[in-house]
Amino acid sequence: MRFIIIALALFLSTSSFAAQPKEWTFLLFLNGNNNLDKYGHLNMNQIENVGSTDKINIVVQWASLKNGKVQRLLMQKDSDFKNVTSPVIQDLGQADMGDWKTLVDFVQWGAKNFPANHYFVDVWDHGSGWHKLEESVVFKDISHDDTTGHHMTTKDLALALHESSKSIGQKIDIYGSDACLMGMIEIASEVSPSVNYYVGSEELEPGEGWPYDRFLTRWNNSSNATPKEIVQMLTEEYAKSYSFTGKKAVTLSAFDLNALQNLELSIQQFGEQIKKLGYDTAREIRKIARNSQSFYNSDYVDFLNFVSNVKSANISKMNPIIFNNIETTSQNFIIANGTVNYPDAHGMSMWIPAKRRIYSKFSSLYQEMRFDQQTHWSEVVKLISE
Repeated sequence: MRFIIIALALFLSTSSFAAQPKEWTFLLFLNGNNNLDKYGHLNMNQIENVGSTDKINIVVQWASLKNGKVQRLLMQKDSDFKNVTSPVIQDLGQADMGDWKTLVDFVQWGAKNFPANHYFVDVWDHGSGWHKLEESVVFKDISHDDTTGHHMTTKDLALALHESSKSIGQKIDIYGSDACLMGMIEIASEVSPSVNYYVGSEELEPGEGWPYDRFLTRWNNSSNATPKEIVQMLTEEYAKSYSFTGKKAVTLSAFDLNALQNLELSIQQFGEQIKKLGYDTAREIRKIARNSQSFYNSDYVDFLNFVSNVKSANISKMNPIIFNNIETTSQNFIIANGTVNYPDAHGMSMWIPAKRRIYSKFSSLYQEMRFDQQTHWSEVVKLISE
């Protein structure tokens, strides 16, 4: 058996091995070069509980601090729940998992050697949303690599997905962040030119992350599912996996990025209404923002909870049509929202700092982002922060 696995690995490393494209290739960029490493081992074994099938390739670039190397594996089903036994196709040594070009190389290699009609790219690691807030926290943006000190900014992630999309000749069907605090419209907007569906969590994720065995089992049982149905499955299984104990509070949501333009327009109109209000009303809205659902970073606020609270305040100069537009466009955009113990988390967070210090610290970076260029939201934040 050992000889067969070695022979298979050698064969795979020297050939393009999928003569006919499968329906899907799932590309997992698993950065365990940090204190999450043990959960990487857990998730790898969960994946091996299902393995690749005749419809779905599961390919992983796995960095493990314990193993001291970065490897590429074609995931195969096994019954060993303690050890990763799938064949190693390539050993990359000390590849930098915090470099966006490393992600591009993985996607290009995966698509070349495991071609498919559809692609799902998943970046696994710590995440901090679109910015780092606490000075004591090392982790920034996404995919922080302890061995190099490098990470991918939101701009880097967007560039990586853009180059990856160009290389495969189509938009990436699904992009997901198995990481904390990435369920933000700002990040989704940044990657939208290259991605159709986006998955992320508004709040911190538990170390165990996504329930890969549950999700992949359900996906394989519905292997003809559309991308929309797949992300809906993922969010449902994620919430279910943490709902049994009732002790953890989690969120995971999915966005249809093809509906983003209309939502951005309704947000821009909502912002224009706020900017027309006087100082006293702006102060009232600031108070509403502070009392709306926020997450680990207090300036990451659930946008729909915030809008609902503004609407309930019955501010006389606010046009009610604006609220209706946001409700309609957000329903088309947020196509799945799985939560446990978060009744006011409606699926999408946004940067709404109530403190001027936070605004001043990050405003110049925010104004470079695609979302602000479309909506001018930073002007609203400047008005209501103090």
